Amino acid sequence: MKELTKAEDQIMQVLWNLEKGFVKDIIDQLPEPKPAYNTVSTIVRILEKKGFVGYKAFGKTHEYFPLIGKEKYTRFYLNNMVKGYFNGSFQNLVSFFAKENKMDVQDIDQLMKELEHLKNKKP
Repeated sequence: MKELTKAEDQIMQVLWNLEKGFVKDIIDQLPEPKPAYNTVSTIVRILEKKGFVGYKAFGKTHEYFPLIGKEKYTRFYLNNMVKGYFNGSFQNLVSFFAKENKMDVQDIDQLMKELEHLKNKKP
């Protein structure tokens, strides 16, 4: 699995929420200023080639749907971030957030539990 670009991630967030939709439906869910139809269509086709999106054809139009779940991608992304920025250590990640966000002990404990849960969950 590859990491998504910012634009690809934005489209996937919409598709995960919609569960399925046409390009027009995706555009309707995006914030202003709305991107051009062709721009969104191109990004969706890139996501299809990357294996993130499938489609059902209706004549010349396509209804798109996610092939990779949001939770699976979140787990992948989180693990890559921890490896790339925190030497593979969830403790380093939590320490960073604790310092940056002035978290209290209860917040840190809850974050550690959630991270461990995500880390250990089967794909």
